[in-house]
Amino acid sequence: MNGINGSYEVKNGEHLSHRKRSLAVTEFIQGLLTKNDDETHVVFCQLDTLTKKNEEVIWRESARWVKYEEDVEENGKRWSKPHVASVTLHNVLELRTQMFVGALVLDADVTNIPQLADLIIEELSKNKTLTENTKSTIRSSLLARHVHPHLKRRRISADDSGGNIITQCRMPKTSSAADFAKMKARQHAEGKGETNGHIPESSPLVKLNKPFMKKIPEGAQVANVWVGEIDDLKEPITAFIRLDKPRVIGDLTEVPLPTRFIFLHLSPVGEPGHIFAIGRAMSNMMVDVIFSEVAYKAKSREDIMHGFDEFLDQTTVLPPGQWDPEIRLEPPTKVPSQEGRRRFESIAEEEHSDPTLVRTGRLFGGLIEDVKRKIPFYISDFKDGFHIQCLGAVLFMYLATLTPNITFGALLGQSTHHYMGTMECIVAVAFVNLIFALFGGQPLIIMGSTGPVLVLEIIIYTMCRDSDWDFLPFRCLVGLWSALFLLIIVAFDLSALVRYITRFTEESFACLIAIIFIVESFKKIFSIADTHPFNIHPEIPLDYTCFCVPNNQSSVYNMTTMPLTTNAFNSTTDAITNWTSVQREDCVNLGGVLEGSGCGTTVYHDNVFFLSFIIGVGTFGVAWALVNMKKSTFFPTVVRQTIGDFAVFISICTMVLLDALLGVPTPKLMVPNTIQPSRPDRGWFISPYSPHNPWWVWIATALPALVAVILIFMDQQITAVIINRKENKLKKGCGYHLDLTVTTFCLVVCSFFGLPWYVAATVRSMAHVNSLKMESECTAPGEKPVFLGCREQRLTPLIIAILNGCSVFMTSILQLVPMPVLYGVFLYMGVSALRGMQFMDRMMIMLMPAKYQPDHMYLRHVRIKRVHLFTFFQILCLGILWAIKAIKTISIVFPVMVLGTCFVRKGMERIFSKNELKWLDELMPEDKMMKQEDEGELIVDDDDMDDDEDDDGPIEFLQLKKYRKIGSVDNMPWNLKQDSKTKYRKGPDDESIV
Repeated sequence: MNGINGSYEVKNGEHLSHRKRSLAVTEFIQGLLTKNDDETHVVFCQLDTLTKKNEEVIWRESARWVKYEEDVEENGKRWSKPHVASVTLHNVLELRTQMFVGALVLDADVTNIPQLADLIIEELSKNKTLTENTKSTIRSSLLARHVHPHLKRRRISADDSGGNIITQCRMPKTSSAADFAKMKARQHAEGKGETNGHIPESSPLVKLNKPFMKKIPEGAQVANVWVGEIDDLKEPITAFIRLDKPRVIGDLTEVPLPTRFIFLHLSPVGEPGHIFAIGRAMSNMMVDVIFSEVAYKAKSREDIMHGFDEFLDQTTVLPPGQWDPEIRLEPPTKVPSQEGRRRFESIAEEEHSDPTLVRTGRLFGGLIEDVKRKIPFYISDFKDGFHIQCLGAVLFMYLATLTPNITFGALLGQSTHHYMGTMECIVAVAFVNLIFALFGGQPLIIMGSTGPVLVLEIIIYTMCRDSDWDFLPFRCLVGLWSALFLLIIVAFDLSALVRYITRFTEESFACLIAIIFIVESFKKIFSIADTHPFNIHPEIPLDYTCFCVPNNQSSVYNMTTMPLTTNAFNSTTDAITNWTSVQREDCVNLGGVLEGSGCGTTVYHDNVFFLSFIIGVGTFGVAWALVNMKKSTFFPTVVRQTIGDFAVFISICTMVLLDALLGVPTPKLMVPNTIQPSRPDRGWFISPYSPHNPWWVWIATALPALVAVILIFMDQQITAVIINRKENKLKKGCGYHLDLTVTTFCLVVCSFFGLPWYVAATVRSMAHVNSLKMESECTAPGEKPVFLGCREQRLTPLIIAILNGCSVFMTSILQLVPMPVLYGVFLYMGVSALRGMQFMDRMMIMLMPAKYQPDHMYLRHVRIKRVHLFTFFQILCLGILWAIKAIKTISIVFPVMVLGTCFVRKGMERIFSKNELKWLDELMPEDKMMKQEDEGELIVDDDDMDDDEDDDGPIEFLQLKKYRKIGSVDNMPWNLKQDSKTKYRKGPDDESIV
């Protein structure tokens, strides 16, 4: 290998072409990274420049890298905004040449700076002829003091800072061996105090930048890059040292991290800024994920040179006339994965379904596997709940589950003649969520009431009322039959059919429920105008002249001009002495008569409705703004994170306080204050036997039970699929069979105790997951927080269940909460559930001109007309589902129609190609495809593609055998793009600036 011109030679001496050389480099790097087991770490890079201050030569920190570049600005007093570093190709090539001829020491055993200086000089002397004066100058420069911007004890004034470090980065020409000689005595004394590589306790430099440590990943090690200019040098010298062990050496670094790499580049006085550019080039390479691994695992100079060449292969060069290098590029929101540079492994199509959804062939085999999968995490499921974020989730979700439950209870009581009402709903939501939190396969699911369940309850009650049967015993039999059918589903692993539910069905279902939440929120707010109307014609005077008089004195009663505005009256009719104080609505009940010209005039409550509207919309607006504050630039990260976690609770408290201060009688939350059945003539335990029901009812109830099974299975499992999607990055696994088993148990108990049947509530479950999403706390300066997943635990649903059960004891507090506040919470839950849906993105794209459309991956691979056609079919299905759910007489078939969307999606395979469905939705499972995937067979969609290595013709898809190595991007078709389904590197049109 010739390291200077970069060509590679084979055994016969022939030079390889550029494409084959690139292929060889890539394969070499892949082999080095996969075969070498040496431990690697994240690298924090610090660039120090040799400068002169008050006749003293020092190393001044000029820039640093955690991931993006930060430069010292304003005479060394502040750090610049983090930005994407851009380096010139010439500087990288020059650096490569210097590394090829410079000193290289791998696994050096040094413990202090003097030993390091001696080692560097010794290695440099092997390849270069250095005079004793030059050696002395180099050694003195290496022993110079290191100054960092954060230090407070030794403040650097603007006068002696030497100007801007970045632009004035070379040493003054007066710097020579004589300047360094003045420092020898002090450096010698400091050298004695440096034992074991640590700074002496008496050193004023012992104060390190510990607050900055929170921005650096745990376990990071330091690469110190030193550059400078010295008059005595005749030619540049370069040294690269890798320590055998990470060590804290002297005052090299601003943070308390051990040093692992040291790069030194000294040159004669030359062009201003050139030496700093060389240091920036090396620093950028050291924080590159692949080159840093190469630096850790390299065994020879050849390995390092291969790392340089791989870095150059992946680098994009911008034309000089189309971009200003002085512009600091903002860090991107998303950075493409670099995994493709390590290895090129891919599969044809990723299965969208969970790998656990496979029939075991054994009775209850799936349930047993779910239990085995969840047991190892059971203790951590409770420990992980002890976090401040979980407290915010509990406070939010408690009110988010209590209010719809009370509303459902009121509707259920009216529909079943109070055989089941609000109290039964409170007990049911507490019990079911408690059991599911303790034993469910996916405890993040919130169990609750749904519209189809209410319709089924009404149908069963109407049937029993018309047939003169006992409702609760009949309902108990339906529940027992349903439990039996669900148990059969669990026994034969039929939950594996869930894998046929693709994104098309999931998002159609979730979008419908979210839109229902939004629409119902506004309907509830505007319904306040029915009980508290507002006057749309305030300019017209109103006549409120109306009085209450005794019935037997209505014609002769001496009426006053006092209108009915108060409610002060005695408890009995005989004791009433002032009839004018009786309210209009109480007059007739007390035996009085209303007389007056304004008795028919509507009493308006303008303030009540308008304040209710403001509070409802304000609750949503404040919560939405506070949640989005996480992405803002205001306040420290910890403050933004905490405010975001408690956003909904802060919003609720703000609007409750506003309502209390204004004193307007807005409608309040009403909760029962005693634990007793809603109907006095029923008990808590329900027997399935009733003398009023015929014997054949025990068999006939199996028919409505089949409808209930479809309803429960679809609601439960579709919600579970949505929660378990890979986008949520759940790590503890799911348990579809276990979830259905726990739901079956709860169904049996609720049937025997006359409680409503509860299943997974989609929007509430999604809101619960969203409230527990985690982002990286340790982010490099300029790096956007990375979504890590959700806080998977059982504590929040457990506490939510307990609080719901204790609501009857907190009526004095809950009655202070206005109902419009809770309607605002529902609006927030509905809108937040729509965020991130591909379906919503595609609907927005239908309204956008092509030049404004976002750069989604499916838009790169599917024609826009086909995208719109797919979206049209999904909108059509959504409309049909909406119509069925809105028409109460047929809403019972809603779960069946949701199941029908799976068949619609299957039929779309005749309209759309497999490749289009792969990008727009997900491919349904196919046994043949799964077999090919297991065998690692090669699948190529383009039948005309030949084996010519120089053929760069387009191909749509390529699946590679496992562990097959492929060359660099030069040897790959340009239309292979980086995405979540493949590991290929992007083509040149999609590459980011390096």
